[in-house]
Amino acid sequence: MSLPKKDRKVRSNSGKTFPDDNSRLPGAAGFALAIADALQRQFGETNAAVKMLVALTGANERAAKNWLSGKNGPSGPNLVDLMRHSDEVLETVLRLAGRVDLAKAKKLGDTRRTLQRMLALIDEIEGS
Repeated sequence: MSLPKKDRKVRSNSGKTFPDDNSRLPGAAGFALAIADALQRQFGETNAAVKMLVALTGANERAAKNWLSGKNGPSGPNLVDLMRHSDEVLETVLRLAGRVDLAKAKKLGDTRRTLQRMLALIDEIEGS
């Protein structure tokens, strides 16, 4: 069955395109690869990583493998679960959203907490 001649055209004849306000942000493929990179840094690329992702998100094992390989990115609810459990994924999403300031603030807070734990250990060692 062919389309009717009066059907809507997919492309304009003039060749004009809409401006892309998000030209610096990656598309779906870039998103999937960025998330895959973050997951690999956090969990590795082993079968244990796949099983851990399945346990954290409740997603299908095939979906978790696709996330790790960068073939597909996680859906919204799964992405939120991953951000809840992975600092790498959270920081990647913030960078992809153009919110580098929030990513830096998060890293600063994490560093401050680590430093406080180290100082408490030093005080404990000196006290004993």
